[in-house]
Amino acid sequence: MDQGLTYEAALAALAWQVELGVDETISESPLDRYALEEPSAPKPAAAPPTRAEAKAEAPPAPIVQPQVDPVQAARDTVAAASDLGALRGALEAFELCDLKKGARHTVFSDGHPAARIMVIGEAPGREEDEAGRPFVGKAGRLLDRMFAAIGRARQTDGPDGLYITNILPWRPPQNRDPDAEEIAMMVPFVKRHVELADPDVIVLAGNIACHALMGRRGVSRLRGRWTEVEGRPALPMFHPAYLLRTPDAKREAWSDLLSLQARLRG
Repeated sequence: MDQGLTYEAALAALAWQVELGVDETISESPLDRYALEEPSAPKPAAAPPTRAEAKAEAPPAPIVQPQVDPVQAARDTVAAASDLGALRGALEAFELCDLKKGARHTVFSDGHPAARIMVIGEAPGREEDEAGRPFVGKAGRLLDRMFAAIGRARQTDGPDGLYITNILPWRPPQNRDPDAEEIAMMVPFVKRHVELADPDVIVLAGNIACHALMGRRGVSRLRGRWTEVEGRPALPMFHPAYLLRTPDAKREAWSDLLSLQARLRG
């Protein structure tokens, strides 16, 4: 084909061939479409990968996180706490309770640990979470007045004082009741707390404390009846928050305080 044709000349030549009836283009060199293709040489077989190459190409094994039993982890943690300071540090470092993520402070205790009476409540509320101390809101102020009536105060040092803690050290959202799993993982801390503080008597304030340490609910039936918790005399009582909602129950609470006072004197 003449490569010197201009675009216009080539277009005119194509139009002329179409007018002549040309409907097929033919190559300048013949093409045998019946000829067989020559077989291609087989590719050499790949050598099997070495052990190192196979190990490098293998996908990484999925990481399986070991299942942690939070209750057993709590038991192992408290076993190493030799005093109340170490127990507090162990509690502050414990990361398996989700309540800690939403709390401002770890509420450990208040009062004097040498006191003969150890009061165990339920869980911090909003004011306790902000202050980092148990029983500082309205219920706490009522608790102080109740025990002041029998000559006990958290500000007093020594055996005649008052030592206060809770089953849970972190505030549950919206002050809801703690669930069974939260209570179970905190019970080892509370039991070790009792062991290290070594009070003469324990006051269980409210249903949650009774359920955690006695395995029973129904403080209206349990209150006023002495029992034993961790090898020590224990007295279930109404929680001060309940007394604020139900003033008529203060008569029973006063009766329980007199029973407590008599027990200490006896």
